[in-house]
Amino acid sequence: MNLAKKIRDKKQVLHGRIKQSFGRATRNRRLQTEGKTDRVAGNLKQSGEKAKDAFKY
Repeated sequence: MNLAKKIRDKKQVLHGRIKQSFGRATRNRRLQTEGKTDRVAGNLKQSGEKAKDAFKY
């Protein structure tokens, strides 16, 4: 897995987690939903990259 992509995907997951927590604290459903979406998207990207690496060798 490319290191830059790995860092970018982890950053997206972390950003989503922070956004979701902030949404919970402020009771803002839009922020909660956006955070969850960012988290899931980052995790899916990580899974895709891991699958590509598994079939690469």
